[in-house]
Amino acid sequence: MDINELIAQREGKINSLKAKGVTVFPSSVARRQDIAEVISCFQEGKKAAVAGRITARRQHGKVVFMDLRDSGGKIQLYVKADIVGEKLFSLLEDMDIADFIFAEGELFKTHTNEPTIKVENLAFLAKSLRPLPEKWHGLRDIDSRYRQRYLDLIANPEVKNVFILRSRIIRQIRDFLDAKGFLEVETPMMHDIAGGAAGRPFKTHHNEYDMDLFLRIAPELYLKRLLVGGLDRVYEINRSFRNEGVSTRHNPEFTMLEIYQAYAGYREMMQLAQELIVSVAKTVLGKTTLVYQGKEIDLSGPWQERSFAQIVKEKFGILPSDEDSVMLKKIQEKGFARDKSKLSRSQIAKVIEEALGDDMQNNPVFVTDYFTELCPLAKTKKEEPLISERFELYISGMEVGNAYSELNDPIEQSRRFEEEIKGLEKDQQKCVDTDYVLALEHGMPPAGGLGIGIDRLVMLLADQSSIRDVILFPLLRPEK
Repeated sequence: MDINELIAQREGKINSLKAKGVTVFPSSVARRQDIAEVISCFQEGKKAAVAGRITARRQHGKVVFMDLRDSGGKIQLYVKADIVGEKLFSLLEDMDIADFIFAEGELFKTHTNEPTIKVENLAFLAKSLRPLPEKWHGLRDIDSRYRQRYLDLIANPEVKNVFILRSRIIRQIRDFLDAKGFLEVETPMMHDIAGGAAGRPFKTHHNEYDMDLFLRIAPELYLKRLLVGGLDRVYEINRSFRNEGVSTRHNPEFTMLEIYQAYAGYREMMQLAQELIVSVAKTVLGKTTLVYQGKEIDLSGPWQERSFAQIVKEKFGILPSDEDSVMLKKIQEKGFARDKSKLSRSQIAKVIEEALGDDMQNNPVFVTDYFTELCPLAKTKKEEPLISERFELYISGMEVGNAYSELNDPIEQSRRFEEEIKGLEKDQQKCVDTDYVLALEHGMPPAGGLGIGIDRLVMLLADQSSIRDVILFPLLRPEK
């Protein structure tokens, strides 16, 4: 039977049920228990009322066995005509796998020790017009899994576990920061100037004000305005957007944690990043060691430090004083970016960082000593003005975090902004954020800022190789 015939057949069952006076799509369930709770507190002879989706069905004359699932578990239903009555039993003719139903009755165990409800009453909650994927054996086509995540969650229980883990990770991040006196805040997702990070923004337009806006590429500049306003410890778990490439580690829409702490610097952010990630791992995994794509990672420390300036000098011969064209030539001589005739300094930095990721060990590594010209929002080292007070955190070769001692000199910040926009391509041109500079002119305390990629952290802790496997609905190409 093809899908259209099956849908037509099930539509016929809906009409049949309605003709019998059955409410096929009721508004709510008056009473129910979670199936996991029924199983964990199982007591033979006790009454139970549950609701869920039918995932299996076996009929033996006037007896029907069904498996019922909700979000937390599965239980078997035993429906016998003599118990429920012929009228109610006849409704089973119009009941299919994938339908949602309510059932209540007495608990018992079968001769195979299967927890079961001897059904005394049942009711429709929702009729499914389409079957479950591959008769419950799993949805395996990768593209279909992402496009129809709801089916992926039904067919592959391990996928649901990843997103439950993701929720627990985010909850623990909040608990950890709240306990340290940080305040969770929300800042705008639409900006009149795209700033706070290097990246190509998505553009939109507000009709009432007749103004162009950008979906934020980072919340950084708004969060630092709050430091100016006297909120000394703030964080935001934010959705940001970059109109750039898609890969196993990049999605145009992604989730970041950004933290700002007054009277701290990048060294304090190192300690905070380590404490935070170790706390999350201990809480959600119960340990500080994990396996990511077959490689063991030990988070217990100490976490290694490596110098970006030293690494690129050894690997490419690049110096912080090199011009962009010289940097590009040197990385091309080593076999990278050969097909690129021109790259901006930030694009060159991305090529270098991707190359560095391959050289990183599995355990966490803080990469320090980034060139000042790559860090327009970071303070420079007093003794080395071409080097910034910044680190990037790599775990298993993947960049997970980024932190600065935040630049709070308004004159220097304005100069850096002017320099930054000079090197942008025509389609990337933007204005200096004079409002942010104005905020700095009112005085911002010394501060450290830390950003951690939530999606990548979940990838590590859930052992997932692609960012699409930790985002419920990743962006996909349109179907042909």
